[in-house]
Formats: sequence, C-alpha cells, structure tokens
Amino acid sequence: MKAPQDTPRSLIAETLAWFSGIAYVVLLYVVVLNTGRELTGMRLLLAAVPSVLLLPLLLRRPLPALVLLLTVSFAATARADSVMAAGQHVMGGPAETQAWQIAYLQAVLTDLTVGRIAATRSRLTAAIASMVALGVQIGGASYYREGSSSFLAAAVFLALMMVTAWTVGYSVRERRQHTAALRARAAEQAVVAERLRIARELHDMVAHSIGVIAIQAGGGRRVIDTQPSEARNSLAAIEDTSREALAGLRRMLGALRQADPRDGAPLGPAPVLADLDGLVERTRGAGVRVDIEWRGERRALPAEIELSGYRIIQEAVTNVVRHSGSDTCRVTIDCQEDDLSVEITDEGRGLSGLPDAAGYGLTGMRERAALLHGEFTAGPRSEGGFRVAARLPLPMAAT
Repeated sequence: MKAPQDTPRSLIAETLAWFSGIAYVVLLYVVVLNTGRELTGMRLLLAAVPSVLLLPLLLRRPLPALVLLLTVSFAATARADSVMAAGQHVMGGPAETQAWQIAYLQAVLTDLTVGRIAATRSRLTAAIASMVALGVQIGGASYYREGSSSFLAAAVFLALMMVTAWTVGYSVRERRQHTAALRARAAEQAVVAERLRIARELHDMVAHSIGVIAIQAGGGRRVIDTQPSEARNSLAAIEDTSREALAGLRRMLGALRQADPRDGAPLGPAPVLADLDGLVERTRGAGVRVDIEWRGERRALPAEIELSGYRIIQEAVTNVVRHSGSDTCRVTIDCQEDDLSVEITDEGRGLSGLPDAAGYGLTGMRERAALLHGEFTAGPRSEGGFRVAARLPLPMAAT
C-alpha cells in the first residue's frame, strides 16, 4: 500500500508518461509527412530517436502503450505508403517507399512492448496481446510489400520476431516467479526452523523443571505425615525449581515479543556449561546424584556450543530422573582443541525405562548436535543402564 504522500508523485509520473507517449505520436506524424526520401543513415536515426519517448508509458502501462503503438504504427505505415505513392505519381516514375522502414521500426517497438507484457502479465494476456500485435503488423505489411512471395517473407519475418519477443519476456517472467518461489520457500523454512528451535528450548527448559517438581511432589506426599521436615524440604525445592522455570519462560517470551532489543527489560543470558552446578543441585534435590568429570582444557567456548552442550546434558539428566530409576548418574565433559564431547551414563533400567525411545527429548538432542554438524548416540549399555553421548566440533575461531 502506497503512502499518502506518494500519491501526487505517482500521479505526476503517470501524467508525464502519457504526455511522453502522445509526444511520440506527434513526432512520428511529422517524420512521416516530412521525410520524402528513403530513411537511411542519419535520417533513419532521426526517425528512431523519438521512440525513446514511448518508454515511460511502456514501462508503466504496457497494455495501453501497445494499443497506442499498434494504432499509430498502422496509420503511419499506411500514411507513408500513400505519401510516397503520390510522389511517384507526380514524378512520373518509380521511387523508393519509406513505408517498410517505418513499419519495421514500429515492429521493433511493438515486439519490445509485447516482451514487456509477457514478462509482467499472465500467459493468456500476453498471448492475446502478441496475436493482436502480429495481426496488425501483417495487415500493415500489405501496404509496403507487393506480390505473394514478398508479402509471405515479410509475414514470416514479423512472426519470428514476435515469437522471439514473447519467448524472451515469458522466460523473464518464469525466472522471476521461480526466484520469488525460492525466496518464499526459504522464508518458510526459516520460520519452521525457528519454531523448532523455540520448541527445543521450551522442551529442554520445562521438561527438566517439571520432572524435578513431579519427583519432589511425589516424595513429599509420601512423607508428609511421617516426616514433615522432609516434606517441607520437598516443597522448598518445588518452589525454587518452579521460580527458575518461570524466570526462564519470562526471558523466552520477552525475547519473542521484543521487536527491538534496545526496548524493554534486558534478557537473561543463555545457560552455559558453567551453570551445570545449579543443575546438579536441583537434580540432587530430586534424589539423583550427578557426578561431573571435566577433561581437557576448561575454557570459554562459542555460545552455540555452550548452549547445546548444556541442553543435551540437562535433557539426559532429566531422563535419568524421570525414567531410569537410578539414584546416580555420571557426566563426562571432554573439551579438546577441535571438539567438545559430553557423555551421560547411568545404571538404571536402560531403554525399558523410557516410554518412547524416539521421544521429543532424544530427538531434540539429536537435532541440536546435527545443527552444529556434530554426532549423537544414545542407547542401552551392555553392562546395564543407559548412555547418551554427543560430539560437537568447534569452529576454527574457538581453537
């Protein structure tokens, strides 16, 4: 939708385009009446230069430009032929006619206009426009070509020019539509990828917290009558975990709603591997001890590596809490020069403890690794329990 202030400017441009087209008609009429000799050399150039005046109307309104051009070209061809025929009669001998030169000059302009229509209008509209234009051109050929062979040659030549112009214009239209379709598909894929990213973040953030809350609530319910202090501790853990989950949800919703990062409250940083201590404390409150072993050089890594490593460990530990039945798990973090490797193992029920081996948790971890061109494996161990492992290659900037 155009802005209101652009309307006068557009109206002025439209008016100038029509005045330019009319000026071309007048100049062509002057050329036809005042050029009594064959149009060659500079005379042909002077007759062709005014055609530039038709370009503004052709670009803005190709269909009206085509109608104007066909009308003027046919009239100019017929007029030039009659003028030269009168000259031949007065001179009493044969003379060269300029009608064919005017006709071919107009044919070039007509073909350019048809090409523009084919590039910007529907296939049916372009086909009708090209057939009408070709019919007018062939009709005009009868004024400057005598004899069936000469007329047929001119008609074939005009038809070939018209087909070429239509084909080029239609190819431009097809290429433009293909480019637009590729851009739309890329935009759709970007939207889908963003939705999947948000879904993974929500799942990884909420699933862990809800799992811990469920374990604590179940434990508190069982001991509330016999061990009120333990029930109180469970309620405190539920409160802390729920507050942290709510804070994470607020940060994510704020990021989604915020159109300009400079507006609104600052967002909290994304979790990194250094935040695993908090994860260990919350998991211990749910009754599962997490032992973390660091290998290699412990250093700051790229943000996407830190976030993905943390989320993979968080989801794997959540599965241990919710499904394994084990009270311990081991996390190994190996930071080498070229990659980051994480491994989470437990001694629980293994694959039978998971309600669905291809659930969102494992799928999300696998997608996170794949997006970073890494590797991911998950499955039961031969000695019992379950193992999750991921290797995330580090970019050169991080080495």
